[in-house]
Amino acid sequence: MTRIWFDELGRYVGEEVEVAGWVFNFRSSGKIHFIQLRDGTARVQAVCAKDDVADDVFARCDGLTMESSVRVVGVVREDARAPGGVELLVRDLALISAAREYPIQKKEHGVDFLLDRRHLWLRSPRQEAVLKVRATAERAISDFFDERGFVRVDAPILTPTSPEGTTTLFQTDYFGQTAFLSQSGQLYMEAAAAALGKVYCAGPTFRAEKSKTRRHVMEFWMFEPEVAFLDHEGNISLAENLVTAVVTAVLGRRRAELDVLKRDVAALERVKPPFPRVTYEEARGLLASKGYDLPWGGDLGGDEQTALAREYDTPFIVEKFPLEAKAFYMKRCEDDARLTYSIDVFAPEGYGEIIGGSCREDDLGKLLENVAAHGLPLEPLEWYLDLRRYGAVPTAGFGLGLGRTVMWICGLKHIREAIPFPRMLNRFYP
Repeated sequence: MTRIWFDELGRYVGEEVEVAGWVFNFRSSGKIHFIQLRDGTARVQAVCAKDDVADDVFARCDGLTMESSVRVVGVVREDARAPGGVELLVRDLALISAAREYPIQKKEHGVDFLLDRRHLWLRSPRQEAVLKVRATAERAISDFFDERGFVRVDAPILTPTSPEGTTTLFQTDYFGQTAFLSQSGQLYMEAAAAALGKVYCAGPTFRAEKSKTRRHVMEFWMFEPEVAFLDHEGNISLAENLVTAVVTAVLGRRRAELDVLKRDVAALERVKPPFPRVTYEEARGLLASKGYDLPWGGDLGGDEQTALAREYDTPFIVEKFPLEAKAFYMKRCEDDARLTYSIDVFAPEGYGEIIGGSCREDDLGKLLENVAAHGLPLEPLEWYLDLRRYGAVPTAGFGLGLGRTVMWICGLKHIREAIPFPRMLNRFYP
């Protein structure tokens, strides 16, 4: 008999099937055991009646502990009250592995307690829902780019320099040389765009930021597109359409999970391009009206992001940041050399930045000026400067932080739940 996954049981009403899963709840009326099972795809109730099974089967059911794994043979029966519309009438049950007393019980646990047991916490309905939303978001992003002719190119994790800054790097020895864990694959995507036109990378990136905010982790996943011949307006349009596509995919495929998370989907249904836009200078004025003093050239911190995000009920964009507030590779605006063709996309409801991007400086002389202004060494960047020496063209792109995007879509209070195994300032276990 072929084992059936729980999410397939609706196709087998009236038939005898074999399933396998873990016990997440158990109750008994004496002559009938009600065993709630999960297998990762769905949850189902198995009903074991004393009169319908052998005595040893009934006894095995009676001794089941939470998170014990079992194999069950039973008949699928329709039940409109049950999750998925079916339940399983047990005919036989075999114990695969008896679980010890499970440490996560049906009571309130502290966050540190749960994070110490993150490998077990993932089994809870809420965490399952988040992981499924995250997987759907990742698939939607890849589909978005693949359907538009982008080529996925994998960027290295070990790099000789950083595109973002030299103060937040994880450093390691590379056979006698200094190497860093990547903060971004963007510089490499510029090289790939010169070969393939439209590219993107996806993978872990690392920031050694000593931050304890609800939006920061030390290791996070980014999707980073880069497009040759793309201008500022095109970059904004690409970002708007990507965010909209991700939200649309989650709404279409993960309504049940959003229900588990008690997410107000009305906030997500409002996500449609074009997004509201303000310039950096306009954002400073708006912040000043709220009592925030952001000096010229200062980047938007967590408090400022939250204050701005509460002004909108859809994602919005802040554009044209000063060069001194952003990375060395950003292209200066033609009408004001103090500013750059840069964008940050912010999620509403106080969630803050989910995308950062820009046009890239394609003029070698201006790029060298930027490198000097940021105090960066030239030698590790010689390969990057070559991109301006051999057929330079305008390029643009951005990085979308997957964890922050999932945090917003799911309505989570902290990014640690949006990542399967978060790495935070004082935590890299388990």
